[in-house]
Amino acid sequence: MKKTRIFGFLLVLMLMILAACSSDDNKDTANNTKDDDTEKTDAQAAPSGKLVIYTGRDEEMVQGVIDQFNEKYPDIEVEFLTMGAQQILERLRGEKANPQADFWWGGTQSALIVGADEDLLHAWEPSFINTINANHKDEKGRWFGEMLLPEVIMINSDTLTKETGPQDWDELLDPKWKDQILIRGVLASGTMRTIYSSMIVRQGADTPEKGYDWLLKLDANTKEYTQDPNALYLKLTRQEGSVSLWNLQDILLKKHTTDYPFDYIYPKSGAPILVDGVGVVNNAKNLENSKLFVEFLFEKEMVTKLANDYYQIPTRTDIDKAAMPEWYQELDLKTFDIDWQLMSEKEAEWMEYWDTNVKGRGK
Repeated sequence: MKKTRIFGFLLVLMLMILAACSSDDNKDTANNTKDDDTEKTDAQAAPSGKLVIYTGRDEEMVQGVIDQFNEKYPDIEVEFLTMGAQQILERLRGEKANPQADFWWGGTQSALIVGADEDLLHAWEPSFINTINANHKDEKGRWFGEMLLPEVIMINSDTLTKETGPQDWDELLDPKWKDQILIRGVLASGTMRTIYSSMIVRQGADTPEKGYDWLLKLDANTKEYTQDPNALYLKLTRQEGSVSLWNLQDILLKKHTTDYPFDYIYPKSGAPILVDGVGVVNNAKNLENSKLFVEFLFEKEMVTKLANDYYQIPTRTDIDKAAMPEWYQELDLKTFDIDWQLMSEKEAEWMEYWDTNVKGRGK
């Protein structure tokens, strides 16, 4: 009997051990299955697909940002086309029924307002929305200002200095600057359309004739309207002219990152400060990827990096100034009043009139 009891006890003990091992195996199998499911879920959740960008920004800068975006989102294939802001607007108009782009990166405030009014841009609310002033974004969330672009007087620093160049807008009309002024072709350029339209506003938007007369006098001193920015840079470098009108960012970029002999003069009476922004294309084929790119572009680290590397003046109001470069600390962004909504409504009319009745007639 004693042997039988011992045998029974051992049998029960063995069964308990086997049951425990089986339970552990089941737990391991369950855990492995859970891990596999988690990995599958993560893989399924990882953003992928395409993203097509139309941009007016510097190509090198664009590629640099995209490379960093792809470090974070390696499965998103990004394509981009560079063109002027006005050209982007016209292309989006033509593609409205079947959008080919997902994201508009680099548009003037006037162009973006028009794009929003024509239902070309998607309305949404990104995470950084409250860090941008109301006058630097669309109230319905269809576009957001990324940076501020003061429009200033550009000079060849081999022939002129900040002291010897034109000190204000009206000085550009002085006969001593005749055939010294080179202008990037106006109609295709959002920057130039903004500068010229703001000169009309400066003379009085209710009487654009005064503005046309001012532009006629500027035309008299203008040697050439170049086809694109690169042609402008080359001709200014070759001293085919010594003065131009352009945005501060591009001037600083060329001054500090190339051997172009460029500098700028901030007009004494103030400069039109253009809000250069972005917008997600309405009915974009890759809507979520476009939103991801916007969020990435406005991250504080990226904003600070673009200021240091590419001379951008950010619209975000919560950036630590101590992290910003020296040139930014020295800026005094003096401006004059511009009704941007009015200018966006009138710009096309004003520029068409200028092209037909002013351009080339001041000689």
